Amino acid sequence: MGLDGWGPDPRALADRLNGLDGVDAIVAPPYTALAACVEAGLVTYAQNVHWESEGPFTGEVSPPMLLALGVRGAIVGHSERRQYFCETDTGVARRSLAALEAGLGVIACIGETREERDAGATETVLSVQVQAIGDACGPHDRLVLAYEPVWAIGTGLTATPELAQQAHAFIKSLLDRPVLYGGSVKPDNAAELLGQPGVDGALVGGASLEVDSFAAICEAAARSRS
Repeated sequence: MGLDGWGPDPRALADRLNGLDGVDAIVAPPYTALAACVEAGLVTYAQNVHWESEGPFTGEVSPPMLLALGVRGAIVGHSERRQYFCETDTGVARRSLAALEAGLGVIACIGETREERDAGATETVLSVQVQAIGDACGPHDRLVLAYEPVWAIGTGLTATPELAQQAHAFIKSLLDRPVLYGGSVKPDNAAELLGQPGVDGALVGGASLEVDSFAAICEAAARSRS
């Protein structure tokens, strides 16, 4: 499970998730909360990572910096990074490869906008995004993809389980790696989404900001795998 926001107390969340079998729970808080999450015993990812290990890149955080904190991986290419910070498919691939080569896990995000879906370009967009990551990284065993239909992020809209399954199956036909679903995942829709055979987990946004909400999604994931 992925967590791309932050709000709960790390120790309270760790206590709630302790003993939960059948699911890998990962948190990805802001950089200022990374150390606290690691210290609480949570599997912790950063929300981004740079492609160089050192150099004059003010404001960026390198793979060795994350490893020194005990961070285990990073989200790369989140839709908000692509939208607001102009990250490109090439940059996402570079970040993914650098993180993997440094020993980090990677959750690489892909997904189409509403305009692209309405134009019938979903598969074209996904093909280009996945190919960039696949060409750089291959089917690396620490690489996970996250399908984020941009039109379903923070909008309250959610892809139907059937749409999610269709997209995930297509993505896996391009690159044989696990695929998470991210797009308004909540406790009340998690079980149906995670019950789809091609949906390997969730990248959780706003519903991650409360312990009970995120824990309920993790518990739904565990039940779907039992």
